[in-house]
Amino acid sequence: MNLTDKITVVTGAASGIGLATAKAFAAVGGTVYLGDLNEADGEQAAADIRSAGGTATFIPLDIANDDAIAAFKDQIISESGRLDVLANVAGWGHTEFFVESSPASWDKEIDINLKGPMKMCHAFIPGMFEQKYGRIVNVSSDAGRVGSLAESVYAGAKGGQIAFTKALAREGARYNVAVNCTCPGPTETPLLADTAENIQAALKKAIPMRRFGQPEEIADAILFFACERSSYCTGQVLSVSGGLTMVD
Repeated sequence: MNLTDKITVVTGAASGIGLATAKAFAAVGGTVYLGDLNEADGEQAAADIRSAGGTATFIPLDIANDDAIAAFKDQIISESGRLDVLANVAGWGHTEFFVESSPASWDKEIDINLKGPMKMCHAFIPGMFEQKYGRIVNVSSDAGRVGSLAESVYAGAKGGQIAFTKALAREGARYNVAVNCTCPGPTETPLLADTAENIQAALKKAIPMRRFGQPEEIADAILFFACERSSYCTGQVLSVSGGLTMVD
């Protein structure tokens, strides 16, 4: 797989799946722009990629903030002139039974997990249409495919992201812009580490492979959709979950 001469963006790139994806893109020749709220870890991630021989720049990014997205886009277009690959990895969730939740918590999950990726696509896809090339990879969740206990709003937002991916893929196909989606199962990230131990134990027991995923394993799936190996794939949803969900 090869991303030489490709300008790429990875959101949520300071840690977890986003960091693994940024490293994977750089390792196969991509010019990587890392976006994240965590400026210290984001700057360090970009520095580590450059030390390993890659090309990387960190730009602070809040995908729930319109002005931040506009500034992020403006810097990339100013420096590189275009964007070829957009990996929407940033996400956030927490366990909470729906009857105990509040509209304020709904707004945060929907803003980050659904509206954020939509806004990133809206910012960059016109340029992709114009240049007749683009690859967009949205990172949803298996929670969006089958639901998840005590994650009703998160699952709803991630399910919306899957539907958005499929609809946008129909619009992008005529412009050679492919839009696909990966759905990680439980993966060893800071988000999982914040989950209660009893829930982690139950999840691991339910996974046929009896282990959690590694960020690099999810990044490999994202890389596949970002490269020409997947040139005839669009509107597709790939679960990377150790067999936790096996649905059509």
